[in-house]
Amino acid sequence: MKAETGLSYFNSETVVAHYESAAQKIGLWKSEEKIFQQIFKLEDSILELGCGVGRISFGLHELGYKNLLAIDYAKNMIQRARALSKRLGYSLPFRVCDATNLEFEDGVFEGVIFGFNGIMQIPKESNRILALKEIYRVLKKDGLFVFTSHLRSNTKYQAYWAEEQRVWSKGEQKKSLDDFGDRFESTDMGDVYIHVPDQASMEALVQDVGFQVEIVVPRSIIANEDPNVREFSDDCAFWILRKK
Repeated sequence: MKAETGLSYFNSETVVAHYESAAQKIGLWKSEEKIFQQIFKLEDSILELGCGVGRISFGLHELGYKNLLAIDYAKNMIQRARALSKRLGYSLPFRVCDATNLEFEDGVFEGVIFGFNGIMQIPKESNRILALKEIYRVLKKDGLFVFTSHLRSNTKYQAYWAEEQRVWSKGEQKKSLDDFGDRFESTDMGDVYIHVPDQASMEALVQDVGFQVEIVVPRSIIANEDPNVREFSDDCAFWILRKK
């Protein structure tokens, strides 16, 4: 998959409007709020990647976090986030930036967040590794990185992945897919790319970058989310990694 294809999707007005609605009507998930308040201090410097129209950053601001910076590679998302921030009177900083090439000095953030499975929407494992290395670089020692992903072990999709394994073993996979675990999800707004890892391989990958895995836990274990959250996003796993 070409990165420009994903960028076109996330810059489309329909998708931007969807994310703006989530920022205003859904806000932080109960699970996100619980985790963030447990691991981050109010004074921590926190970078949010793939911020969309600011759903997480606005929620953190409302909880009392003030040292926030939010970035996204989709220009239209950032423009809408800035406008919404102004309307809300928050004046939060939003910046267009690529997660695989962060424009920050080494070791400047206590925390980094990549919510809503965002890191898994970066095409190609090599690019996801670049993003992980950049996140590791900009974190302070003992800083924490939180992200979410779906996992192939989810029993709801085991039959699907078993069939995909058969297809890939024969070399008959779709040419638009780069790595096993890639798929395109059909939505009302178009088809969107996502990579679904298996937990063991993902743990090995982040450890190779230098991270220590603190916990991997399903969202449903952390909190019983409201129906609008479950409609917005299927159950996923929260990952908390520490820079050693």
